[in-house]
Amino acid sequence: MRYLRKPVVALILLAALLLAACGSSGTNGENPIKSAGVLRVGTEGVYAPFSYHDAANELVGYDVDVAKAVGEKLGVRVEFVETPWDAMFAALEANRFDVVANEVTINDERKAKYDLSEPYSVGEGVIVTRADDNSITTLADLKGKVAAENATSNWSEVARKAGARVESVEGFTQAIKLLNQGRVDVVVNDSIAVYAYLAETGDKTVKIAGNVGEKSEQGFAARKDSGLLPDLNKALDELRADGTLAEISQKYLKADASGGPAAPAEKKVTESQWQLVLSSLGPLAKAAITKTIPLTVISFVIGIAIALAVALARLSPNVILTNVARFYISVIRGTPLLVQLFIVFYALPQLGVKIDPWPAAIIAFSLNVGGYAAEIIRSAIQSIPKGQWEAAETIGLNYVGSLRRIILPQAARVAVPPLSNTLISLLKDTSLASTILVTELLRQSQEIAARTFDFLALYTTAAVYYWVICLVLSFGQSRVESRLERYVAR
Repeated sequence: MRYLRKPVVALILLAALLLAACGSSGTNGENPIKSAGVLRVGTEGVYAPFSYHDAANELVGYDVDVAKAVGEKLGVRVEFVETPWDAMFAALEANRFDVVANEVTINDERKAKYDLSEPYSVGEGVIVTRADDNSITTLADLKGKVAAENATSNWSEVARKAGARVESVEGFTQAIKLLNQGRVDVVVNDSIAVYAYLAETGDKTVKIAGNVGEKSEQGFAARKDSGLLPDLNKALDELRADGTLAEISQKYLKADASGGPAAPAEKKVTESQWQLVLSSLGPLAKAAITKTIPLTVISFVIGIAIALAVALARLSPNVILTNVARFYISVIRGTPLLVQLFIVFYALPQLGVKIDPWPAAIIAFSLNVGGYAAEIIRSAIQSIPKGQWEAAETIGLNYVGSLRRIILPQAARVAVPPLSNTLISLLKDTSLASTILVTELLRQSQEIAARTFDFLALYTTAAVYYWVICLVLSFGQSRVESRLERYVAR
């Protein structure tokens, strides 16, 4: 082991130098935004009315328009990177984008770790309950209640400190749905989001029952010592002075950005569930055809190649190869797929290895398939009677020839059913790719649901798509099994 110390130390020092270089990139007196020519902005894309997709599937919202206005002031192009909120700051640290524009609440804890701009929206914390619930009016009443909050938001901590049991959700829209359904008792959130929701939907089943006694200020978040704050703050000051912020605020929030009362809701023509389903069929099909299915097929093919190599290594008389294969399988099967995705996409950039979302997803899924399928292939090979090996030797075939012509064709017939299950599981697991910025089938349904607040119709439609694809795969499995029957020894 002592022979490995110097290379390992060298790698650690190199990584530290890279991180230090990244951290000091904005402190050399230059304008880092203008020198790059682009401002990369991280945002959810499923957080109406701040960041969501409209009926034309365009990314819009209060925070989105503010970021675009800032880009115009700075004379640079704005590029949006849609990221789930729970992974937002991990992506920021991994340099996937420059700033976060997603109603980031300014507090002392975040100031210590990130560069936070001046606020571009100001609200206050409010307590939302069902309209017929009069048992909660203050923070003290939250003790023993169940609150739906985003796990990494400051409102989650407010509810928890008040004695509520917090159920984690992805965002405000899911929290309100749980409250509507009676699954939770309360939602604590920013008044701006609540006012906008009430103005957008006219929902009479919930109400603002009280406030938490503190204001909330939201701004851009950047990496610590990024050097971006002077330019961001100057642009925000100009937008505030010329009335642009107020105009954007009224457009999306039906209230001013200071958290004032909502303006009367405009009467809107809403789609029926059937109209919503029909209008979403195209975008969901496109996501399935261009992202979900190719991601599944490519990852499975590469994963099977990895699995075959690992399975043969497990069967090898070479102790080193066998133990390396055992270790690989143990790591893959002993860690969650989501963690593997996060390591490839969010953790490796800290070591200077930055992989784009699509190849990162393929790498993680392929490695995962390889770990599970290796044991399937190994057991299939071992199920072939030893007499088949001996027969191959008698006709002059070497090890490789025996595998290719005699053993693997018969083992394939045995392995097809469990490998088909692995393929179907992989298809469904691709829904996790949304956590690393891949807009696949589930993510597309989330984007539409965030705009319409109709989760039943959209998630059911997405489920039908997954089911149909699985039916096609199952049909293909039976055809492959039939074709492989001729290789089975009688």
